[in-house]
Amino acid sequence: MTNQKHTTVVNSQRDRLSYLWLALGILLFAFGTIRWTIPLAAWLYPIFLLRFVRTQPLLRGILLVLLALVLVWEVELPGVVPAPILLYVPIVFGFGVIFTLPYLIDRVLAPRLQGLLATLVFPSAMTTIWYLSGLLNPYGTTANPAYTQFGNLPLLQLVSVTGLWGIVFVMSWLASLVNWAWERGFAWPRVRGGAVLYASLLALVLLFGGARLALFPAQGSTVRVAGITPSQALIAAANKQDSQNIDALMSGEGTQVARQLVRQAYAPVFDELLALSLQEARAGAKIILWPECIGGGTTLLQEDEAALLTRARALARTTGTYLDLGLCELLSHPVQSSFFTDESILIDPTGSVVWRYQKAHPVPGEPWNPGDGQVPTVQTPYGRLSNVICFDADFPGTLRQAGQAGAAIMLVPSSDWREIDPYHTQVATFRAIENGYSLVRQTGNGLAMTVDYEGKVLSASDYFTTDPQVMVAYVPMQGVHTIYATIGDLFAWLSIAGLVGLIGVALARRRKAGEAGAAEPREEPLPVS
Repeated sequence: MTNQKHTTVVNSQRDRLSYLWLALGILLFAFGTIRWTIPLAAWLYPIFLLRFVRTQPLLRGILLVLLALVLVWEVELPGVVPAPILLYVPIVFGFGVIFTLPYLIDRVLAPRLQGLLATLVFPSAMTTIWYLSGLLNPYGTTANPAYTQFGNLPLLQLVSVTGLWGIVFVMSWLASLVNWAWERGFAWPRVRGGAVLYASLLALVLLFGGARLALFPAQGSTVRVAGITPSQALIAAANKQDSQNIDALMSGEGTQVARQLVRQAYAPVFDELLALSLQEARAGAKIILWPECIGGGTTLLQEDEAALLTRARALARTTGTYLDLGLCELLSHPVQSSFFTDESILIDPTGSVVWRYQKAHPVPGEPWNPGDGQVPTVQTPYGRLSNVICFDADFPGTLRQAGQAGAAIMLVPSSDWREIDPYHTQVATFRAIENGYSLVRQTGNGLAMTVDYEGKVLSASDYFTTDPQVMVAYVPMQGVHTIYATIGDLFAWLSIAGLVGLIGVALARRRKAGEAGAAEPREEPLPVS
């Protein structure tokens, strides 16, 4: 009996329609990533891209998907990623490769497996690629598919167990199962098992999330927290007046005259920040947070730090508040060739400096050296506080340190820009659910937001519609322990192990088929008379 190889090209009509699936997949992809996010689109586009790849010759299908994805990124990324124009080509190509690799792995491996086992290739590959990308690329977990589901709180509770990777797996398994059913003509008797299995899994995930939200809401005492950003007019005036001087000082070429001009330009900004801090303290805030230096315009000369801290410490002491200052300092002498630092300084109600935290993950191209990545925590009457800065929140491993330490409130001074707003703030909120703490992100040039440890929005303030931007929230003083904070990225590693196992099964079946073919008796030729 002759074995026939299975092909995913069912018939010529479907082969012709595959280009329609490519077009539909790319259209949905454009609305299922960073810039113009429609959450449902992120579930749907992999279905059609996977269908296209499976109904095309391997090389043609993969190259066309890669080209199409790169073209979409060429439209979406400019402005979203702050990089020189010459760097956009490798950045765009890199994102295109990351998104395409799971389709390549599925196209090569899935046809060599049978039944529902083959449907696990794509979600395992997707989870593996995105996890490794988050570890290795300088943009962290930016563009991870899970972030498109912001606001779907029952689904998002899954990250308290699996991190982002459980959501990535569930979303991509749908695409694989739909294609599995598609290849079987959607005949219910043939696809019932897979449909029931996936529906049951998704129902369990949503029931878990719904139960966590309904039965274990954030309760207990709260503390009033205020985030403040100076007025846009002050920031614009300071930046306009001294952008050239700052650029010169950052490159080490500035003069003493330039330093004096910078001092004069930003003095009104610090005056307003301290005045707003006093105002919010008198209104009852016990924790006050400034934004990251860039959006807040808080650029400070190193020699002026002592005077500013004296004023800030006096304010904290007289009002009994914790004051977290987002500052960029222009150094007198370079540290590892950089004249610039991006840091956050926490002052307690006694006027003491609790910590100086330097940004651990500068956005590629930012002109300062990274900090040591050690996330600080301190026990206070309002719960255990912790602190990172802006882009640090795109790196789950960094913020997991605070979850392991039992933090209750994570302070995240930040600065964004229109093209990345509000996506970047939404990304940060996932860290709160993962690690069981509330998160306060005061964002200059973007959306400031406070969420509790289940991702519920407690307060928000849009920089572009609020001037000066002040956000006030009553934040739970207790956090919770989460499974993710304990086990970390175990689910991602299980997905990697699963993918390796699937490769092993495929190789074993191929070897077995080869041995069976070799063992078949050959027909003897008829004798020639």
